[in-house]
Amino acid sequence: MSLQTRTSAPTSTPPRAPKPKTAPPSRRPVPMRRRLSTAGLYVLLAIVALVPLFPLYWLVISALKSPAEFSQIPPTWFPTDPTLDQAATALTAVPFMQSMMNSLIIAGGSTLSVLATSILAGYVFAKHTFKGRDLLFWSIVATMFLPPIVTLVPLYYLVNSMGLSDTYLGVMLPWLANAFGIFLMRQFIRDIPDELIEAARMDGAGEFRIVWQFVVPLLKPAIVTLAVFMFVYAWNNFIWPLSILRSEALYPVVLTLNRLMSYTMSFEYQNVVLAGAIIASLPTLLVFLVTQRVFVAGIAASGVKG
Repeated sequence: MSLQTRTSAPTSTPPRAPKPKTAPPSRRPVPMRRRLSTAGLYVLLAIVALVPLFPLYWLVISALKSPAEFSQIPPTWFPTDPTLDQAATALTAVPFMQSMMNSLIIAGGSTLSVLATSILAGYVFAKHTFKGRDLLFWSIVATMFLPPIVTLVPLYYLVNSMGLSDTYLGVMLPWLANAFGIFLMRQFIRDIPDELIEAARMDGAGEFRIVWQFVVPLLKPAIVTLAVFMFVYAWNNFIWPLSILRSEALYPVVLTLNRLMSYTMSFEYQNVVLAGAIIASLPTLLVFLVTQRVFVAGIAASGVKG
C-alpha cells in the first residue's frame, strides 16, 4: 500500500492596503498684533545699530568731499564729486607711512608680549598651588580698577631712570603684561582637565612643553580675543607715547594725526584730517574682520566663565 503525500500550495499573504496619507497640519495664521510687534522690534534694532554707525558714515563721506563742499552749509549727505585728494595730501603732508610702521611695531610687540605673559601667568594661577596664590592673583586683578592717569607719572620716572625714554621699548614697557589678560587666561585654563596635564607630565613633558603643546591649542578663542583687545588698545594709545617720546621719527600714527591737525588749521582742510583718520583706522578694522568669528566665539565663551 503506497502512501500518497499531499503537497499543499504555498499560501501567499494578501498585499497590505496603503495607509491613507494624512494631510499636513495647517499652520495657524500669525496674529496681526504679533506681526506688528516683530516688525517694530526689527525697526528698533536697526535704529540702535545705525546710531553707532552714523559717525563712521559721516567720517567717510566727509573725507571724500572737496574742501568747498566740506565747508558748505547746510552740509550735504552724499559727496557730489568724490575725490581721494585728501588722502593723498594726508600721506604726503606728514610722514604717515613711517608712523604707521611705528604703530605696527609698538602694537605688535605689546600684543605678543601680553599673550606670552598672560598665558604663562594664567597657567600658573590656574594649575599650580602655592602659598599666597589667591592673594597675589586678586592683587593683580585689583590693578585693573586704577585709572591709567594715576600711574602715568610713576611710570614716566621709572622708564626715564632706566634710560628707555624716546625708544620703542620705553613705549611698550608698561604694557608688556596686562592684568585683564592674566585674568582671562586663568579663567579659560581652569576648565582644562587636570588629567590631561597629569598625563603629559607622566610622559615626561616639561611645563613649557605642556603649555605650548597641550594648553595653547585649547585657548584659541581666548588668545584671539585678548590679541584683538590688546592690539586695538596699543594702536590707539595716545597719552603714554606723547609723554615718553621726543623724536618725531618714532611717533605712532595717533601722534602723527595730531601733527596733521596742526598742519591743517583751516576749517576747509579738516577733511584731510578725516582722511588720515580713516587710513589710521584701517589696520584695526582689518584685524577685527580677519578674526571676527573666533573673536565673537571667545567673547561668548568668556561670558560664561566662573
